[in-house]
Amino acid sequence: MRVLLMTNEYPPHIYGGAGVHVEYLSRELAKLASVEVRSFHDQASVEGGITVRGTKIEAAQFAGCPVPFVSPLRALATCLAFNGQGIDADVVHCHTWYAQFGGILAKHLYGTPLVLTTHSLEPLRPWKREQIGRGYDLSTWVERTAIEMADAVIAVSTSTRNDVLRLYQVPADRVHVILNGIDTEEYKPVNRPDVLRPLGIDPDAPYVLFVGRMTRQKGLYYLLRAVEFIDPAIQIVLCAGESDTPSLQAELESMVDDLRARRPGVVWIPEMVSRRTTVALYSHAAVFCCPSIYEPFGIINLEAMACGTPVVATAVGGIPEVVADGETGFLVEAGLSSSPPHDPADPEGLAAGLAAAINRLGRDTELCHRMGEAGRRRVLAQFGWDKIAQQTLDLYRSLVPRPTN
Repeated sequence: MRVLLMTNEYPPHIYGGAGVHVEYLSRELAKLASVEVRSFHDQASVEGGITVRGTKIEAAQFAGCPVPFVSPLRALATCLAFNGQGIDADVVHCHTWYAQFGGILAKHLYGTPLVLTTHSLEPLRPWKREQIGRGYDLSTWVERTAIEMADAVIAVSTSTRNDVLRLYQVPADRVHVILNGIDTEEYKPVNRPDVLRPLGIDPDAPYVLFVGRMTRQKGLYYLLRAVEFIDPAIQIVLCAGESDTPSLQAELESMVDDLRARRPGVVWIPEMVSRRTTVALYSHAAVFCCPSIYEPFGIINLEAMACGTPVVATAVGGIPEVVADGETGFLVEAGLSSSPPHDPADPEGLAAGLAAAINRLGRDTELCHRMGEAGRRRVLAQFGWDKIAQQTLDLYRSLVPRPTN
């Protein structure tokens, strides 16, 4: 089996859950099949059974183009280049809309079966129009075209599968649920207080941790509002980078500055840190908070659980399929509005709900320990990448005609 993965992100160029997914999936698939990865970055390697071929289209090639259109047009140009390099694979597997145009072309030009993994869905992220203007109409068109013509669509949760079937004209038997996974050897509890102190964190005091991008989707705004209700004895550690827009970044940074002026123990880490540091942050946290308003799966919750940390999260998307409410943490109803952009109808109520759950865990060391252990057990039992790679390979095989004698 020859597998071609098309992706925007690939190590070391990773900024979101989709990139993490491709990193570990490719590694496990390479134990079972021949794997080539084509990425959007300047990279090339052959290692561990994986051939990586990056193609970086420079922004300078779009001089004169309106700035919001550069990113989506670079995506299309990169996908054209992928196909211009020739394709000799049994299946093409695309990740995120950025790479899906490459899969569309591969199916038309080379007749290669097309598989897509839906890490998120464009119609459920309307705030992207703030970033790329009418480029959002382009990304939505690419996604719709790709999903409706794909030979198989992988949804990372049952919730996401339901969204695909609701939003797009695709036969139900083409949409398969294969969950995200976690490397439980890399993500496991560690005792590294020395990592925390240089960041300004007191390792002897409880803290709630946020890890993610400063986007509307990730809901950092609602956690910041919740700080007003969180016990002052609980530190607030925010490991956040990459904002949707400069205006949103300025708004969130202003909220953090105001909180730090009025409350002790607010630690702001304004960039994505190394995986080693992230594991230490997870491991020492009393509670991890995922306040997302849209989350098809929420791989960050798996990371926290694998490190033995209980989770407080909004009960949206695929999160309830990961976090067992009352067992590995607490779920808080987000109360999303029925119309786009589906923001919480009661932001103050959501903030208070997050704070109440965080306080409950932050004040009860025994409860934290019990829920953290349960989370680690759940991850070990259900979310290993070896299982996910085998399910993915079985799906590929169902699409590739068997050779005849």
